[in-house]
Amino acid sequence: MFAALIHGPDASPLAALIAGHCGPLDGGAAAVGSIKAFGPPVMDAIGPMPYGAQSDDRRAATRRVRSTTGSRSFLRELSDDAIGTLVDCYARVPSAMAGIVLEHAHGAMTRVGVSETAFPHRATGYNMLFLTQWKEPADTDACIAWTRESYAAMQPFVALGRYVNYLDDDEAGDPAADAYGPNYARLRQIKAKFDPTNFFHHNQNIRAV
Repeated sequence: MFAALIHGPDASPLAALIAGHCGPLDGGAAAVGSIKAFGPPVMDAIGPMPYGAQSDDRRAATRRVRSTTGSRSFLRELSDDAIGTLVDCYARVPSAMAGIVLEHAHGAMTRVGVSETAFPHRATGYNMLFLTQWKEPADTDACIAWTRESYAAMQPFVALGRYVNYLDDDEAGDPAADAYGPNYARLRQIKAKFDPTNFFHHNQNIRAV
């Protein structure tokens, strides 16, 4: 379950809940029952979807679209001040295709030890993502500026650590160290042992010892 600030089909700003259930249809219906019973929504797009349709929808949504996801971090807590700042930022968004997403980290992922896998972020919390998209080249500067300014406004609420899948190629310093945290030193040792020539150097590269 994610929360988001987005625009609806008529370009009106909305607060949205993004739900996903992978499993039998009856289990999915039960899982989202409390959401559907909460109150009358502006729109309800929750329903069965074939697994393969996810990638089809994603390709269609990103066709002929410019985008940046240059701002994303975990939050220390989802406080009233943090929510208020996000709402204020979204009130100034220059593109109806842009959104702010809060990914809720909880449940099974928090029941794994920090050192049991490479992924170290095992505490309950929220990952914040500014997903800025637009179509017109003339909007590029305004959309990039909004993303950077909004991310700067959220800095008082940002926690240590990054999610590796959201790191860009132009990150300063060694962003992989922030992504892997206390596991980074051991990963560097494994890298030196199994990939001493740094053959696997794409994406967010782990530097060998």
